[in-house]
Amino acid sequence: MIKRRILSLVAVPALLCAAGCNSGPQFQAKTAKVETTKRVDGSIDDHSLCEWRGHADREASEVAGPGSIQPNVRRVYQVLGTGEDRHKILVCREIDTNFDGVKDVVRHYNDKGESVSEEADSNYDGRIDTWITFIKGRLAEVKLDTNYDGKIDTWKYYTNGKLTRVVRDANHDGKPDVWEIYRDGHLERMGVDLDNDEHVDRWDHDTEMRRRFEEAERKKDAEEAAKAEKKSQDEKAAADKANDAVDADADKKAPAESSKRKQQRPAKKVVP
Repeated sequence: MIKRRILSLVAVPALLCAAGCNSGPQFQAKTAKVETTKRVDGSIDDHSLCEWRGHADREASEVAGPGSIQPNVRRVYQVLGTGEDRHKILVCREIDTNFDGVKDVVRHYNDKGESVSEEADSNYDGRIDTWITFIKGRLAEVKLDTNYDGKIDTWKYYTNGKLTRVVRDANHDGKPDVWEIYRDGHLERMGVDLDNDEHVDRWDHDTEMRRRFEEAERKKDAEEAAKAEKKSQDEKAAADKANDAVDADADKKAPAESSKRKQQRPAKKVVP
């Protein structure tokens, strides 16, 4: 099976929820490798990923999320306008997901409130290893550093929020060597580069999915052909009805001329 081959090539942690999910990475329980430090003014440096300190036009608020005693969610707002026109829009949100005092996931928003991008440190080593891009608020691309060496080795692409393609650097040599194609969110085929030339040498297919797809295509073609045939018959029936109406009208006015015209007209074909 294709799925078994994929798992043998590279083990990828489940960082994201379903394709349409809007909650961000799901993290594994690991021991924190980064610690908070105190600044000279006595405040805690929690490795903030949002830009707000030193910006007069930005405000930040912090709350304790589910399961946390101390505030671990920070929202940063852009302040616009003055006086009665003064209002705020959310531009950044960051979370300490393992409650160690260090922020490890951040999401940025546009002025419509739509998600634009997200970055995360999934193993809590102080380095970003997950990059997510949204288009019109929907998941579009995910880039992963699955072995935490500082280099991206997995690229996931989404269309309308649904996974369509994955490219992997399974041997971590800096070049892609596995290509996965998805249909309706399910793996359809996988290409593998065996000689390290960045080209597919073998395609492995999900034969059952391929059979169902081809069967669906044949059914679709048959339905379209039947519709076209019915449309042709309906158009011919309408034309015959119009001709009969003309003949009936002509019979009333000039019976002899109508009889001659009927004799000259080609015989109707009988549709079985």
